[in-house]
Amino acid sequence: MTNPNIASPAFKRDPYPFYARLRAEAPVCCISVPGGHTAWLVTRYDDVVRVLKDDCFVKDRFKSLAPEHTTKLSWIPKAFMPLAHNMLDQDPPDHTRLRALVHKAFTPRLVEAMRVRVERLTNEMVDAAERRGRMDLIGDYALPLPATIIAEMLGIDPRDRHKFHHWSSEFVSTDFSKWRMALAFPSVLAFMRYVRKLIRRRRVKPGDDLASALVCAEEAGNQLSEDELLAMIVLLLIAGHETTVNLIGNGMLALFSHPEQMERLRSDPALIKSAVEELLRYDGPVETSTERFAREDVTVAEATIPAGALVFAVLASANRDERQFKNPDTLDLGRENNNHLAFGFGAHYCLGAPLARLEAQIAINTLLRRCKNLRLAIPPEQVRWKRGMMLRGVTALPVAFTK
Repeated sequence: MTNPNIASPAFKRDPYPFYARLRAEAPVCCISVPGGHTAWLVTRYDDVVRVLKDDCFVKDRFKSLAPEHTTKLSWIPKAFMPLAHNMLDQDPPDHTRLRALVHKAFTPRLVEAMRVRVERLTNEMVDAAERRGRMDLIGDYALPLPATIIAEMLGIDPRDRHKFHHWSSEFVSTDFSKWRMALAFPSVLAFMRYVRKLIRRRRVKPGDDLASALVCAEEAGNQLSEDELLAMIVLLLIAGHETTVNLIGNGMLALFSHPEQMERLRSDPALIKSAVEELLRYDGPVETSTERFAREDVTVAEATIPAGALVFAVLASANRDERQFKNPDTLDLGRENNNHLAFGFGAHYCLGAPLARLEAQIAINTLLRRCKNLRLAIPPEQVRWKRGMMLRGVTALPVAFTK
């Protein structure tokens, strides 16, 4: 079986046949990843769940592995190291402590309180698109919505949202190769400088926002260190909008490819909750989990993953596993018992899942309600996909519609 570049836009266009072959022939497979490194892909649903919850697979590449294993890890510029203190790359108890300091901002009750603001934003953006007579569903809609919401939550001037989207796009498109890291270097440094200035301002003059709450936070006597604050805010800015952008973009592209399902949702807007869950399963925004490392030799699906190995649980493959889902390659907006893994599983389950769901539900229903005869303005084969290991989304989605 050939080893594709799974971070390339060409692969992102349709990764599912490759993953189907892996599930059938090599469900745990060692492949080359950009930068000359190797990684193990885990592709079956049950095995993915195991990787996501088994403490044999750790997050902290430095503290949780023996010294002889850390020398095998991908090179990371020294200037980027403060970002390694983010909670995605931590194991308990550090992960538990960091998550406790921020999870209260993303409870379903507080997220639901944002409904009116999200509805107003989506309608304002459709109003603007109607005046222009055109819309890029990504740049004019799917991106500004979550970027504005997370900027407002963190107390960042919404006028800066385009800056941090550019920075985060560079960040998430970086793979394990030195040249890609070098290309991203200026953007990452600019992102870090911006956030450090924000932290200093909030220390002097706290406001009624999440950034101020994190600066002042104390949970069980522990405050965030400077690097932890930096890493947390950068993570929230990136995860707070990149996932939702791809969820709305991929979801609408899937609906354009299945007009009968689009019409089904247009005719029955109450179907939106199960519809978004199915869009998450069918063509979700996150292709693989964030990286994990084998603490010791681990046998999964009769394959032995050696200690210290880099492991990716392939969420996109698990969500199309025929052992878990009936007719997994069929888009069914009314699908029942849809236990997809689009937001992960276990301790690292996506903190912002309730907010992403709310934003996607309102954004998609608003489009279908207000934009009649909504359709792609370019042939589907001309849609361009973003580069990157973990996320999956399109760069632009020009659409046409009738008021």
